[in-house]
Amino acid sequence: MPKSQVRKKKVYTPPTDVRPTTAASSRKPSPVWLPITAVALIVAGIGWLVIYYLSEQQYPVMAWGYWNLAVGFGAMVASLALLSRWR
Repeated sequence: MPKSQVRKKKVYTPPTDVRPTTAASSRKPSPVWLPITAVALIVAGIGWLVIYYLSEQQYPVMAWGYWNLAVGFGAMVASLALLSRWR
């Protein structure tokens, strides 16, 4: 019985109008201050909340009352916003 011929497949090259751009790989790395600031905001936010609870709501600012929670959590949310820009 004769052998069948082996078919060679051509290497696929996508059309030029469909190729992804290399702009994503040409992005600059993040500045050094970005992760440092984000970590500082996380630590400051957690520290603010811990001081607020351990001082039985006397410190950091007694007049703000429960807005101290907003300050602590706001700092942590701001750090997440910064970290979303980190490359």
